[in-house]
Amino acid sequence: MSGSSGPLPYSMRDVGAGGAYNNAKFRHRSRLKMVLQSLATNRSKYHCGKFTVGKFLSLLMVSGLLYLFMHKGSEGIVSSELHGKEVQNKNVRRSPSIRTFWRKPPRLPPRLPPNEIYKNNSLLQQSPSEWTSRQKKVKEAFEHAWSGYQKYAMGYDELMPLSHRGTDGLGGLGATIVDSLDTAIIMGADDVVSEASKWIEDNLMKRISEKGQVNLFETTIRVLGGLLSAYHLSGGDHPGAGDSGVPVTYKKANPERLLEVSKDLADRLLLAFTSSPTAIPLSDVILRDHTAHAAPDGLSSTSEASTLQLEFSYLSKVLGDPKYDRAAMKVLEHIHTLPKVEGLVPIYINPSSGQFSGENIRLGSRGDSYYEYLLKVWVQQEEYRDSSLKYLFEMYTEAMRGVKHLLVRKTVPNGLVFVGELPFGRNGGFSPKMDHLVCFLPGTLALGATKGITKRKALETNLLTDEDIENLQLAEDLAKTCVEMYFVTSTGLAPEIAYFHIEGDTEGGPDGGNKSSKYINDIVIKPLDRHNLLRPETVESLFVLYRITEDSKYREWGWQIFQAFEKYTKVDSGGYTSLDDVTSLPPSTRDKMETFFLGETLKYLYLLFDENNTLPLDKYVFNTEAHPLPVMRSAEQASHSV
Repeated sequence: MSGSSGPLPYSMRDVGAGGAYNNAKFRHRSRLKMVLQSLATNRSKYHCGKFTVGKFLSLLMVSGLLYLFMHKGSEGIVSSELHGKEVQNKNVRRSPSIRTFWRKPPRLPPRLPPNEIYKNNSLLQQSPSEWTSRQKKVKEAFEHAWSGYQKYAMGYDELMPLSHRGTDGLGGLGATIVDSLDTAIIMGADDVVSEASKWIEDNLMKRISEKGQVNLFETTIRVLGGLLSAYHLSGGDHPGAGDSGVPVTYKKANPERLLEVSKDLADRLLLAFTSSPTAIPLSDVILRDHTAHAAPDGLSSTSEASTLQLEFSYLSKVLGDPKYDRAAMKVLEHIHTLPKVEGLVPIYINPSSGQFSGENIRLGSRGDSYYEYLLKVWVQQEEYRDSSLKYLFEMYTEAMRGVKHLLVRKTVPNGLVFVGELPFGRNGGFSPKMDHLVCFLPGTLALGATKGITKRKALETNLLTDEDIENLQLAEDLAKTCVEMYFVTSTGLAPEIAYFHIEGDTEGGPDGGNKSSKYINDIVIKPLDRHNLLRPETVESLFVLYRITEDSKYREWGWQIFQAFEKYTKVDSGGYTSLDDVTSLPPSTRDKMETFFLGETLKYLYLLFDENNTLPLDKYVFNTEAHPLPVMRSAEQASHSV
């Protein structure tokens, strides 16, 4: 409900001088009382010769009945003019007319002042049925995306929707299938659950034993994470499965088989850790040969080496074997000992020396999920938050202070808040560049502030510090910037990278194409950065922020983004395509449907429109590929949470 100037359902004359609504003006009153009160005020006016008051009343009643009979069709009901221009345009009469005596007074709601309107969230929100309808649209989009993959690329990693074929760019493990399975379970897309789980049961173990090189990070977050999430949501670990809120469907994956495949894959991936001379794992594994090696330049991305712990720790929990958790956690323990720049770290690390390489600091590619997992690993292992893993939250807190001090800036002329980069370290120049990948940060900041509960509840129980409130405000400011990266373009879809105008920066550049955007002069989109890969980071943060703030604007923004995906990326024959240029109409396309569109983007949109708090954020943590895993509690903690 915006501050519209449209006609109100009642006249301004019905509002008292102080602007307050007077309910007595619309209380039902006896018509006879109205007449008698009117007569009592000017009794002398009703003596005309021998005419008594009684005779006058009799005549008046007869006249009134006649009037009603003659004008029944047009005057016997309250006309719409009462609610509109007639009441607004006519002056208030000092004495009631005959029409007024016989008109039934309108029953109107109280008029709330603007501050009360905005306090009442229900007046701002769509009805529950509307959000349920929108959620259904997202499920239909997921089924359309799957239909294209199933028809043209089943068993391949990804679909090329325009050329109707599949491609293997992630090691040939059927990545789209595994990435999509828990999304299908959450949505209750039974046919997809059946098809995906059957393929996994029949083919994946064989693929793992035969395939060659895979990237440790990508395979862990997409395939291992997808398998473990589906295992949990299928009832594999019964004690925690009931917390999800995911409806039970008649078609389920086989959790025992999912766990068996997970273990086989993880045992091979462990070679990246055991083959390294330091705690930092090698970047690549040859699955069939049981070997691992470093990238050609010998370096690992900091984010890749430090974004493995949620999956390996959960696997240790369900198998009762600590070796997976131990190997993954050694990475964070080692990074804890390394020097940092106000908690910020370079984007490369050398597994041979165990030291950071270079000075490039950013929260975009190769840096992003390091900061995400500092918080999420701490959140996941609730039993150790105040003991052995306390250092992780301290590292996260220090890093966010560093982000605010060194990387956060505002644009000119309109003051959008964004996170830039230090390509040459703290002593080098600041770059006003922000990857779309950085849009994970608003959700992470919000989660770090309230630990997954709503802001309202956190305030009521005095759980928010001043720093938490500051971080939550930064989260909301950054989310707005991420959304404006969409709305500033001709298609309503964000580019892969944006630059921002800042004070003292004279470098210009092309805009997003939407000349009606207020921020058209704040955001620069360079020709090589105009593509859109169907990324999830912004809608991820909208989902988290809606759950925590309960502010419906995040849902509305998500709905606009979803509509843009539907309009410009949907392929009639099945699937969705990436775009080459979001600033032009019609946009040029890029023949690829990334696995994360099904595994992340559509999942977060579906949960954003959910009315049932499915997968509550204080009981689940989403890995960086949006695969939900349960928060792991001790037996005592679990009993207190029930």
